[in-house]
Amino acid sequence: MAGNVSRLPQVLPLEHGRIRAYLVLLVADLGLLYGGFLLAGALYLGEFPSAVASLEAQLLAPLFLTIALYQNVYATRSLMDWRFVVLRLLLALAISSALLIFFTFYFKSTTSFSRAVFTLGLGFSFIFMAALRTGAIWWLRRKWGPTPFNVLLLDAGGPAVDIAHAIHVDAAAHGLLPSTDNPHHIDRIGRYMLHMDSVIVSCPPDERENWARLLRATGIQGEIVSETLHGLGAIGLNQYEHCTSLVVSTGPLGLRARILKRGFDIGFASLALVVLSPLLLITGLLVKLNDGGPVIFVQQRMGWGNRYFSIYKFRTMSVASADASGGRSASRDDERITRIGRFLRRTSIDELPQLFNILLGNMSIVGPRPHALGSQAGEKLFWEVDGRYWRRHALKPGLTGLAQIRGFRGATADESDLSDRLHADLEYIARWSLWRDIAIIAATTRVMVHSRAY
Repeated sequence: MAGNVSRLPQVLPLEHGRIRAYLVLLVADLGLLYGGFLLAGALYLGEFPSAVASLEAQLLAPLFLTIALYQNVYATRSLMDWRFVVLRLLLALAISSALLIFFTFYFKSTTSFSRAVFTLGLGFSFIFMAALRTGAIWWLRRKWGPTPFNVLLLDAGGPAVDIAHAIHVDAAAHGLLPSTDNPHHIDRIGRYMLHMDSVIVSCPPDERENWARLLRATGIQGEIVSETLHGLGAIGLNQYEHCTSLVVSTGPLGLRARILKRGFDIGFASLALVVLSPLLLITGLLVKLNDGGPVIFVQQRMGWGNRYFSIYKFRTMSVASADASGGRSASRDDERITRIGRFLRRTSIDELPQLFNILLGNMSIVGPRPHALGSQAGEKLFWEVDGRYWRRHALKPGLTGLAQIRGFRGATADESDLSDRLHADLEYIARWSLWRDIAIIAATTRVMVHSRAY
């Protein structure tokens, strides 16, 4: 597989770039707002810094920021369309200044204001912000091109499609097939979709269902080209210059939700590592003293966007019996498990090194648990039991999850054992909220010691 990776399209993660641009522009706008008012105070009152101008800027800034966010001043279109963002800036300044004047009049505090400084400050602030946005858009267009999105167009044997600024990949030439029975192949397709904001597939009609099944598991917007639907313009379609695509998938979380979830993960994992560091050190020492083997067991598993990652656990089995593929589930009297390993599994302490996976960004505190590639339910591999299995990877895998607090853990002797977990995972993805994550974490403390944790 490593020999094929060099053929992957090399693209910048524009989503990260968009987030950085929003933050930089937000901070810059606040700085320019203060600068505009301080310049007004210097010119009109002959004071620098002017206490009056500073007070007016401090009162206006939170109102402006609130209105600007609602006016989409920090949205994707504002990174590419200077006319749009300049108008939105003007509206945000006008509305926020009107609200400030109303509040100060209502509370009879206008005597401490200078109308001339306020008017000049607004004018300077608008000029500075408009100039900044014009320059920023020019610079971003030079850096990113005409669009701030990465679009992958997969030519999989369907109608010829020409979408400007998309990254074109011949699926056959790159060995990409809509097959869901091989995790290595699924991982390869997932790597082609890394850093993409959307993926468009042009394929024959009889392959659309297979491609749609793959796209639903990517966690990004997936589309399938349809010549038949090109002239309809119905809801759920995206119209391009020379074709129409049917939207079949989209990421389960929006940008703000992903930022919120990632921020919570980093904060919680960092705190947990500090608090639990004595336990981690003692556990590592006990594992080492038990048989002298490595402390950490590393295993390849399928993660977010159907891409492989290396999961970390305290080693609980003897070195000679380590099961890299996970084809054999641990049983109650499993002879492979060491004495200390049995205790670690029963108390779930063996999972704690995954806090480092969370900080690295390939896991989350809460999410569908990542399964070993060779895991079976009954006599079938997990993805052979239910065709929806790959959809559980639309979010990052978690240290704990909804399935775990409902008791769906341990060996999967029957297909129903996998089905119960899958239903819980898909429910979690469909109904995510930060408060639900917090509730799942709280509930996890009650099931860390579990009768099926072996």
